[in-house]
Amino acid sequence: MKRKMKLKLLHRHHRHRLIAAVVLASATGVLLLLLTHWDWMPPFLLITSNSSPLSSPPFSPVPNININWMTQTQNNSTAPSPCPSPSANFDADDDDDLDSTQSPTHTDTDTDTLVSHIQSFQPQAPLWPSPADQELLLAKRQVEAAPLVSYHPHLYAPLFRNLSIFKRSYQLMEKTLKVYIYQEGDKPIFHTPELKGIYASEGWFMKLLEANKQYTTNDPTRAHLFYLPYSSRQLEYALYVPGSHTILPLSNFVKGYVEMLSAKYPFWNRTRGADHFFVACHDWGPYTTKLHEELRKNTIKALCNADTSEGVFIQGKDVSLPETFIKFPKRPQRDVGGKPVSQRTILAFFAGQMHGRVRPILVQHWGNNRDPEMRIYAQLPKSISRKMSYSQHMKSSKYCICPMGYEVNSPRIVEAIYNGCAPVIIADHFVLPFNEVLNWQEFSVVVLERDIPKLKEILVGISQKQYMDLSMNVKRVQRHFLWHMKPEKYDLFHMLLHSIWFSRLNHIHNYTS
Repeated sequence: MKRKMKLKLLHRHHRHRLIAAVVLASATGVLLLLLTHWDWMPPFLLITSNSSPLSSPPFSPVPNININWMTQTQNNSTAPSPCPSPSANFDADDDDDLDSTQSPTHTDTDTDTLVSHIQSFQPQAPLWPSPADQELLLAKRQVEAAPLVSYHPHLYAPLFRNLSIFKRSYQLMEKTLKVYIYQEGDKPIFHTPELKGIYASEGWFMKLLEANKQYTTNDPTRAHLFYLPYSSRQLEYALYVPGSHTILPLSNFVKGYVEMLSAKYPFWNRTRGADHFFVACHDWGPYTTKLHEELRKNTIKALCNADTSEGVFIQGKDVSLPETFIKFPKRPQRDVGGKPVSQRTILAFFAGQMHGRVRPILVQHWGNNRDPEMRIYAQLPKSISRKMSYSQHMKSSKYCICPMGYEVNSPRIVEAIYNGCAPVIIADHFVLPFNEVLNWQEFSVVVLERDIPKLKEILVGISQKQYMDLSMNVKRVQRHFLWHMKPEKYDLFHMLLHSIWFSRLNHIHNYTS
């Protein structure tokens, strides 16, 4: 009797499985029939029988690539002071002077540990798969299985969070990555790089990528990434009305541009912008995305103003762009170098205008010659600059203080590195450039805003050996922050491109056809 019941149950189980299989096959056939008759869908977007199915369901929550080494989670109990909004703070011409620019901001828990807040980002599944997705998934698996690298002749391991991961990812970028650059858009807002001044980083990247043949493609069906080639600085020049205190015309323009691309091509719509990116060094770059939700949430934003407190920069997806102050576009490395350690007689140096919440506090505690070892000035007095210039002060100092201004970013960080001076970063909620791969605690000092009164105590507390290591590492890391007329391996162009590539790798997920 029991055996008969078991047989009945077994037959019923197999019958249900057979019915489910028939229903699934019928549904698949209907879907394929519909797909093959959608005239509007380009042939390369159709799922073919040669597509290799992947094991996970659509956008299953696969962990990011070793996210624990990429960035440490931050637990910052200090509430951010209100930063002035760009629409109300200053007119466009106020930021032409280096001393009027903002300084870097940071999120940390103590003075010798870089801690940054990770915001979760789970992209939606693409509307249809592409061969480029398969290539990215393969690259991601290879990066996750990277062989151990403990030594490299051109890369100093302590400067990196994980040299093995970085080296393998960089190799695969060189081998695989293809970027499609949209040609739509009129000059000067589009395709017009500005190579001089404090916002030059976006211009140098644009210039070098558009001239590059290795990483670019004219065939969008082969592209792993899509570049929106507009300049946030040129956008300000063209559309901002001085004295209006609003960037709404700029935001509307960017929104309209993205809507035009999404109406003209299928590429934005496929991923809702997740495989698109733009590069903006102007302080207003993040704010011009707010009128287009997909642009703000999904697109990879490479921003100098990498502030996690304002809800635009998404750490783990977006990229912190180094702000480089280029004075001589034909010789971008002209000012690189500084005095040896034995001739650096100044403990700490800062000179700049009193923008933002941090600098007045810094000057209040350490300015006006309160301490001869702490050369902190609201502006460098002419009586001093005649004898020793701003640049000479940096080249003669052990530590260069980099406080935030109106926004978190500042060219002073890279300036300090160029001059062989250890940067001291005071800017809560700032994600440091290339934070996903570089170990900043090896070549910089991060100080919480609330610890400004203890600044000298913190610096004096760094031993001579620790300082010597910092100084050597500043020199070692210089190569990763240099622009070249013709890009060189591991330079700033390649580091930025890698961070964008790495972000895309980190958020590409398995899906099945």
